[in-house]
Amino acid sequence: MSYTGPDFDPPRNPRSRRRPLTVAVAALVCGGLLGWGVYAATGGTDDGGAGAEAKGSPSAPSRAPSQPASPSAGNTGNTEGGGGEESPASRPPGATAPAATGPLKGKVVVIDPGHNPANFRHTAEINRQVDVGTHRKECDTTGTSTNDGYAEAEFTLDVAHRMRALLRKQGATVKLTQDRDRPYGPCVDERARIGNEAKADAVVSLHADGSGSGNRGFHVILPGVVNSGGADTRAIVAPSRELGERVAGNFVRVTGTAPSNYIGGGTGLVTRKDLGGLNLSTVPKVFIECGNMRDGKDAALLTSGAWRQKAAQGISEGIVSFLRG
Repeated sequence: MSYTGPDFDPPRNPRSRRRPLTVAVAALVCGGLLGWGVYAATGGTDDGGAGAEAKGSPSAPSRAPSQPASPSAGNTGNTEGGGGEESPASRPPGATAPAATGPLKGKVVVIDPGHNPANFRHTAEINRQVDVGTHRKECDTTGTSTNDGYAEAEFTLDVAHRMRALLRKQGATVKLTQDRDRPYGPCVDERARIGNEAKADAVVSLHADGSGSGNRGFHVILPGVVNSGGADTRAIVAPSRELGERVAGNFVRVTGTAPSNYIGGGTGLVTRKDLGGLNLSTVPKVFIECGNMRDGKDAALLTSGAWRQKAAQGISEGIVSFLRG
């Protein structure tokens, strides 16, 4: 997601937002940064598919480079690495996948894959204004892409499928806000409602940034205190921060990726009050920008199936840690 799109206005003086990590995330990130040191010394991890993306228009979705040519039985070509998940066509659109027995039995997790691979075909629809509580914004955006044309919307959906498989193995009931089962969107206000109506115990919105080359790393976006119009985040600020800290710490530990070097003051955490997806949520929710698609080194990770599996694992383990307390 670029900072120049709807529901993601440019932050004011991001480097001035420096703040110390809380004790909880400090312990997790310190351990994870040791992994980052190893990562940096060895040149990072890759599965051989990174950077091999076919050329394409930045606005048009493209398949991940490591996508298998022939999906395994029970998977569609859109669920590469999905751990044997059933095809979206095998159940009604928006249906909640059945949960297994496990430590998260009874817990509901909503995964919000940012944007939609087909948004670029529906510019009029996604540009219409919707009410996000404090103000009005465009319904959605097309998202960003790597310089080689790997779309953010493809990335987020792939990671969402991987997370769904991991979380269902823990017994959670998992719902996606979109699964390539609708022509565009959903709009940012509907994305919030999906989590609210599911009475989700945790919601994570998946994104990848579109910042300048040289800007690297991930950051987790937390809701700020908002009580205006139809938005009231006061009840979710504290639990959302705990969720975000656990996601950030586990993301560092599992992926070896350092927190953003261009926003968040090195903490990997950023608080925002302008995002409709957070402002309208009544359940604990965070966004994660997994890396910068416009930086060559980050793009090599984001286009690697092996790294995306680590990203899904890190985020999922953060969710599990939050839900288990």
